[in-house]
Order: sequence, then C-alpha cells, then structure tokens
Amino acid sequence: MTRARAILAWGAIAALLAWPLVAAAGSPYLQYRDPVYVAASFAGIAGLSLLVLQPLLAAGLLPALAGRTGRRLHRWTGVALLLAVAVHVAGLWITSPPDMVDALTFTAPTAFSAFGVVAMGALVAAAVLAARRTALGLRPRTWRLAHTGAALVVAAASVSHAALIEGTMGPLSKIAACTAVAGALAVAIRRLRPWAGPARARRDRGAA
Repeated sequence: MTRARAILAWGAIAALLAWPLVAAAGSPYLQYRDPVYVAASFAGIAGLSLLVLQPLLAAGLLPALAGRTGRRLHRWTGVALLLAVAVHVAGLWITSPPDMVDALTFTAPTAFSAFGVVAMGALVAAAVLAARRTALGLRPRTWRLAHTGAALVVAAASVSHAALIEGTMGPLSKIAACTAVAGALAVAIRRLRPWAGPARARRDRGAA
C-alpha cells in the first residue's frame, strides 16, 4: 500500500470512529445528565469503536500495523476495550443500581440490557482465553476457534445492544459503527481462517 493510500485509509478509519463520538457530544440525551452517566455513555461508544479495530489488528489489515506490531496492539486494544466496558458498567451502576441488577440478572424489560450483559460475558471469556492461552493447554486450532467464537458473540451482542438503544449516538453514526464492527470481523475471519491448520492459515494469509 502506497503512503497516500495508507493516509486515506487511516483518515477514513479515524472519521468513522470519531463520528459516533461527535454525534454523542451534541446529543440532547446528555444535556441534563450527570457527569458519571456521560462518562459511562462515552465509554460504551468508545468500546464499540474499539471493536472495529480489534479484528483488523489481529488480521494485520491496518496500514503499517501488520505482523507482530498489529498483534501486540491487538492485545493492548483488548485491554482498552475491557477498561471501556468496565467504565461503562460502573458508571451505569452508580447512576442506577436497580437497573444494573435487573440487567445482570436478565430480568430487565429491555432486550438491549440482555445483549449488553451477553457481550460483556463473551468479552471476559475472550480475554481469559487470550491471557491464559498457555495455561489452558488448548491446541492452537482449538484456541483460535474458541477465541474467534467469543469474538463473534461479543460483536453480535454489542451490535444488537447498540442498535436497540435510542440514545446518545445519532441513528446514522450508529448504523455506520455497527456495520463497521460486523464488516471488520467478517473480513478478519476470512483472512485468518481459524478453522484451518496453522500452516494452511499462514499460506492463505500470504496469498491474500
């Protein structure tokens, strides 16, 4: 990829990730909210944006961030994603503990609450698989399938969670962000081919 194309690619990615944040900054839903709720809302939006980067980093699809650099950043972005979710959940808990109890016990009347909890659980599972890869003693192919499966649940549940909420993100920016999450993961899985053996997967990536 030429330098000009790399700059254009990064510009498009930055614009896509910033769009929901800018839309939320001007949202009337946050005008009379307390700072804790505002921080929780922006943490959730940031988490959705990070879900776009995660699979692209893992698959080495971002300009100038292929190979070990991309995988290293994939791990650190995963940590940032966990922190964003923690801030999101903690802020909502402080704002309204009864609503969070209902969500965590799957007794909330809103479907988006259940999807949010499922996404959080799958994210924790993906993080444990990443952090304890050696200790778990899983075969490489089994580990890749398990980690990818958890990532699929995270993405699907997060997109459903965001799509069902009528809140801070504008409708167009929300559609763009959710579509980007789904598209990034689909492209990454097609490139990484977690169901293939290690040698086959490396050959496929080299031919892509």
